[in-house]
Amino acid sequence: MSSVPLAEPVSAPAPAPASPVATAETPVPFARISFALFLAGFSTFSLLYCVQPLLPEFAAHFGLSPAQSSWALSLTTGALALAIFTMGAVSQSLPRRGLMATSMVLAAVLNLAAAVAPSWPVLLACRLLEGLLLGGVPAVAMAYLAEEMEPRRLGSAMGLYVGGTAFGGMMGRVGMGMLVEWASWRGAMATLAVIDLVAAIGFFWLLPASRRFVPKHGVHWQQHVAAWRHQLTRPDLQRLFGIGFVLTSVFVALFNYLGFRLAAAPYGFSPTEISLVFLSYTLGIFASGSSGALSQRLGRRRALLIGLTAMGLGVLFTLAASLAVIAVGVALVTIGFFIAHAVASAWVGRLAGPHKSHAASLYLLFYYLGSSSIGVAGGWFWLHGGWPGEVALTALLAVVGLVLAARMREADRG
Repeated sequence: MSSVPLAEPVSAPAPAPASPVATAETPVPFARISFALFLAGFSTFSLLYCVQPLLPEFAAHFGLSPAQSSWALSLTTGALALAIFTMGAVSQSLPRRGLMATSMVLAAVLNLAAAVAPSWPVLLACRLLEGLLLGGVPAVAMAYLAEEMEPRRLGSAMGLYVGGTAFGGMMGRVGMGMLVEWASWRGAMATLAVIDLVAAIGFFWLLPASRRFVPKHGVHWQQHVAAWRHQLTRPDLQRLFGIGFVLTSVFVALFNYLGFRLAAAPYGFSPTEISLVFLSYTLGIFASGSSGALSQRLGRRRALLIGLTAMGLGVLFTLAASLAVIAVGVALVTIGFFIAHAVASAWVGRLAGPHKSHAASLYLLFYYLGSSSIGVAGGWFWLHGGWPGEVALTALLAVVGLVLAARMREADRG
């Protein structure tokens, strides 16, 4: 079988089009770009979050506490946050399509290595490296869309990309829970790795090469630092970065420890039954896909407020003992998260100016730092406060997000 090239040849940069909007002779292939980025979101987030439903399995297999087992996810997201930050600079000199495809392939290979790891430290090392490699996808994908898509279609395209992340997160979690019933957690992780290798090949085949991106040879760190500093001084982007931190903090902390709650009395759920909770991601796929229309109809600020309000209410609903009410709460958190994340991601691209990859990398740095830090901190709240402690932490964070979104009025006019 012939090999698929993972990097594009570097040639002399073509002159950029005078207009940011594609002409009739060179239309933007919206469907191909959207589906390719859907595959990128699927691959990245299925690999990233596939261990979440396996945390109780890790705790039992390696003799760990819930907080210790959470490192399988938090270490990966922490490494991803740092990788994304530096990738915003490195990606300026590398072809976007080849960089993303290579990252997807190597991350899938590392997930396969984690599946056969002989010890907990080795598994964590594989997950750490996996997070570093996955950094070559999210920030570059956001920058690619912001550069290639017409402004009027950016919100819809970003919504489809975030929908791919929702689908990947759901399949990674649900698939793991189901596969572990008839195979093992090792077999489940290996199976997902093979699926994501196929997704990487499909991504590279579908995604057109960048037309408006001109590589800058060499990494000029002073220029990158200046660009990051400039983006960090802008109040509108500061708030969006803070919202990104809040969104993933609430989402990951809630789902990390919900499995432990449902596995214990009085529920006593099996891994497959716990994984079915993540079918709520189906709602996230539709919610993120409709975020562009919602923003156009109500405005970006109101769309953010709706998403964060839904998350806060959903967190409170999970305090109930009734499984039906808990399910409603999980659905509200999921819908709110994907609406708010899609809106915030697209808004960062619109406000970033010429340094889109730098702004995207900063947003995702805060986004994954929230996942990593609060994902682990949630273990302390679970240990000392049980589920009410977990709800107190996530509800407080949702309120912080609402305050930040409410202050986006001035930026919304821009």
